[in-house]
Amino acid sequence: MSPRVIERAEHVVAELAANAALHGRVQGRDFLVALTLDGTADTLRIAVSDTRGENRPAIPPDRGPDDESGRGLLLVDALADRWGTDPRPPSGKTVWAEIDQQGERPEAVSGQSGSQCR
Repeated sequence: MSPRVIERAEHVVAELAANAALHGRVQGRDFLVALTLDGTADTLRIAVSDTRGENRPAIPPDRGPDDESGRGLLLVDALADRWGTDPRPPSGKTVWAEIDQQGERPEAVSGQSGSQCR
């Protein structure tokens, strides 16, 4: 795996884990982080699951220059080739991001489509 992919993955894991700890935490429950390398597709998949399925992530509206938070998903959107959410029964969710190992990252596409972004 290239150093560029590793660096992108480190930032994505940090942002998704921070979001799960801040917004997806339920007293007495933890969140789960899983990294899966698909050798056939040459893709690294990062998945962070928590117990707060009602709190779906969304890229917030424009942030002011002095705002101290609210940019994590913008970073995920910029660093991952794809990202989205899946339900995690009985009441949780999984936020996932994929980073392709081959080729350059495609240009950013704004907006969301269903449970997948990009």
